Amino acid sequence: MNPTRRTVLLAGAAAALLPPLPAFAAPKAAAAATQPYASYWYPDSLPSGSPGSGVTWRSLKSWTAAGDPDLAFNAASVPPAPRFTPTPVNTTARSGQARVQSLVSFGPTSGNPSQGSATADYYALTHWAYVDELVFWGGSSGEGLILAPNAPIVDAAHRHGVPVLGNIFLPPVAYGGQLRWTRDLVQKDAAGHYPLAAQLVAVAAAYGFDGWFVNAETGGGNAALGADMLGFVKELKALAKARGQRVTWYDAMTVNGTVSWQGALNSQNQAFFQAADDMFVDFRWSTGSLVSSGQKADQLGRSRYELWAGVDVESNGSDTSVNWDAIVPSGKAHITSIGFYRPEWTRNHLPVSRTPGDFHAADDRFWTGRSLDPSRPDAADPWRAPAVSVADRSTVSGLPFATTFNTGHGLRWYEAGAVTSDTPWNHLGLQDRLPSRRWVVRTAGTRPAVSFDFADAWRGGSSVLVDGELDAPTTVELYATRLPVGVDTVVELTHRTDAGAVNVELAVALAEPDAPGATPPYTYLPVNSVNGWQTVTVPLTGLSGTVHSIAVRLAATDGPVKWRLGGLAVRDSVVTPEAPSDLRVTAASGGDLRLAWTPAPGDVRHYTLHRLLADGTRRFLGATCQRAYFLAGLQPEQGEKDARLELRAVGELYTSSAPVTVTHTW
Repeated sequence: MNPTRRTVLLAGAAAALLPPLPAFAAPKAAAAATQPYASYWYPDSLPSGSPGSGVTWRSLKSWTAAGDPDLAFNAASVPPAPRFTPTPVNTTARSGQARVQSLVSFGPTSGNPSQGSATADYYALTHWAYVDELVFWGGSSGEGLILAPNAPIVDAAHRHGVPVLGNIFLPPVAYGGQLRWTRDLVQKDAAGHYPLAAQLVAVAAAYGFDGWFVNAETGGGNAALGADMLGFVKELKALAKARGQRVTWYDAMTVNGTVSWQGALNSQNQAFFQAADDMFVDFRWSTGSLVSSGQKADQLGRSRYELWAGVDVESNGSDTSVNWDAIVPSGKAHITSIGFYRPEWTRNHLPVSRTPGDFHAADDRFWTGRSLDPSRPDAADPWRAPAVSVADRSTVSGLPFATTFNTGHGLRWYEAGAVTSDTPWNHLGLQDRLPSRRWVVRTAGTRPAVSFDFADAWRGGSSVLVDGELDAPTTVELYATRLPVGVDTVVELTHRTDAGAVNVELAVALAEPDAPGATPPYTYLPVNSVNGWQTVTVPLTGLSGTVHSIAVRLAATDGPVKWRLGGLAVRDSVVTPEAPSDLRVTAASGGDLRLAWTPAPGDVRHYTLHRLLADGTRRFLGATCQRAYFLAGLQPEQGEKDARLELRAVGELYTSSAPVTVTHTW
């Protein structure tokens, strides 16, 4: 990658089944409870001098799972969900051709909290349906070069079927890169093996993510170093494959050991591509170089769509000028796949006063296009959004299925429509499986605005708001599914009308549309209309087969209308999870606590932590998918000698277990 493109990054920070999580030893109570952060390392030797404030220098070579004090906070818990590709919602999106890789810096290299933080201002990616590989981008010469993604990001991605890669960044010399770090990475042992390759695979297995993105940009190498790097990548790939992991190579170092960005697949990097699962092609590509790259991949017996053509959107996002016809031409087969560099522009370019709604509006523009409706792409839009070219995917294929349209961040936390914490928050691991097509609206009248809204919610931090005249019956499509219908299958809708009056129907399609872009063959079932939050149960009596699409049809009886959808569930029965056990404080420092517990048996969506107050009310403190949690800044209530904490397991249908409790004495 061109070093001039990295200035901002370097100034601060830059798929198979999930292997079983390691058995964590119960941490011993300590005098102080420290905030856990996402992990980062140097390959082996550390820089000279002392690290900056808040930075910890670590050697990957000396890492062990048993000696990792934060592993319980950083290990993902959600296995990758299988995906399917429904019939494309428009006539331009294609399946089996171009895919999307996304290189995202979610936070700084150091000081990136393991389990979210008390702000709603976060890059809460929700358009997973178009992403095939997420890279946890970052690294800097002064902090660390090898980054493991934090658990919430992996859990959210896996829930949507997306693999997540950690990042290995060997920076250019101009930005502090030292060739010894490259040599450290590719060092051999006495048997001729690469010990750091085994360490990388062990980290990914322990942390529960899916492999590594290898970006070697430190210049000054020679052919011997190039040969060592190739041997390292081959061994990393072999070890990774055995653990269901993958390896992506970045087009920087060439086979002769020098750094020379090719902007193509050619003889200078072909061996690295062959050793890896895929390759990010540097931004220097041209129409001709991508054509030749695709042809070269074909000749090698590899898919041309294992090449990600780099598209740098860090500075201009959806205003970036891109020669889209060189990558995803509309009139013929796609040439390669797409590699987005820093799409978190959709958050970063907004003013500091930005709200979650502002971010999602920009993010929808980026992924869906100017029309904000993937079923009706704007042909005149100069930004060819992924929804225009790439068929969306879904993971909604088994019962029970439930969602409260929680995006993984919010201004408050809601439970059963009531605010139980007024603290802003983010934690992507709590994100629900979200609609893949946002937003498909079918109406003969004026199209209403449809969005995630953060002013109110049934559970979590957000709900779906439909706002408009509704001057004709309007169908809002929600989920592409593969859900079996049995004799006891019901659909539950939790909804509310905030303004106007509206007749609500559940729309269920038991087959795919006849062709791409066609309307699914819906059956409409009545839903009781309500003004306050209410959950309505709709039996699928008389229907059989498989539900392929779920939508709602709204008809105003008094407009304009503001209608809010807070929850959706499809189930045959209600199952309540068993409780976790052995909730304990493992470290404490005033109101900062480290908590751990033994997970509940069976399927658990996440765990919620509440504080039980003297008057019997429960205050929400946090939630996580992990088996440990860091609680910061707890304060004693007036006259309180002990703080009583309650932990519950939450199931797929948001049913909660009985609590397990612990007290913290002030």
